[in-house]
Amino acid sequence: MLKLTDLHAFYGKSHVLHGVNFEVRPGEIVSLLGRNGSGRSTTVKAIMGLVDAAGSITWRDQPLIGRKAFEIAHLGIGYVPENRDIFPKLTVHQNLMLGEKRGGGGKKPRWSFDDMYAMFPRLKERQHTEAGVLSGGEQQMLTLCRTLMGDPDLIMIDEPTEGLAPKIVELVAEYLRELKRRGISVLLVEQKLTIALEVSERCFVMGHGQIVFEGTPAALKADNYVRKEWLEV
Repeated sequence: MLKLTDLHAFYGKSHVLHGVNFEVRPGEIVSLLGRNGSGRSTTVKAIMGLVDAAGSITWRDQPLIGRKAFEIAHLGIGYVPENRDIFPKLTVHQNLMLGEKRGGGGKKPRWSFDDMYAMFPRLKERQHTEAGVLSGGEQQMLTLCRTLMGDPDLIMIDEPTEGLAPKIVELVAEYLRELKRRGISVLLVEQKLTIALEVSERCFVMGHGQIVFEGTPAALKADNYVRKEWLEV
C-alpha cells in the first residue's frame, strides 16, 4: 500500500534520513518509534511532500516524490501534524467542515459529523466554540477528526498524545482502534511505548535517520538492547 525504499531526506544541506525502508499494509497500525531527532517526523513529512526527498515512496504503486502535499492528500493520505494546525478563529464545526471531502466519484464517505461527535462528545459540546480557546486535548481531538473528514485510506499521526492527560490518551487510543475497525491504515509516530505497543501490529524503531528495528510489539518488548540503545532516555 505505502512503500518506502532507500528514502533520503534533507533540510537544505542537512542530510536527515539515510536510506529508510519500510511499508504499511492495508488496514494495519504501524508505529514509528525513536528518540527526538531520530528522523520520525521527517519521515512522515517526506511522505507528505513537505521536505526534500530522494529515493522511492510509492502509494498504491504511484510515486509520491515530486508531488505537492495537496495532491498526496487527494490520493487518500491524511496527515495529523504534531503542532495540530487548527484554525483558531473558526468554530469546531467550521474546522470539521474544512476537512470534509467534497466531490463525486460515487463513493460514500466513511465519516460524518455525527461520527466525530460520537467519538469525542466534548467536541459536540463545543461545536460552536472558536477552536483557539479549546484546551490542548480538545484541539488534538479536533485535528484528528478534521483529518478523518477527508476520508483517507491511510492516516499518519505525529505524536498525538504529547502533553495530554491520561484520560485523553485513552480516548486517542480508542480513536486508533476505531480506524482499524473501519479498515484504515495508520502510521503512528509516538514516544509513549505503552500506547504504541498496545495498538500496533508492527513497530519500527528509528535511530540516526535509519530503521534500526522492525518487528512485532512482543518482539520489541523482549529486545532489551534495542529499547535501551534507541528508546530509553
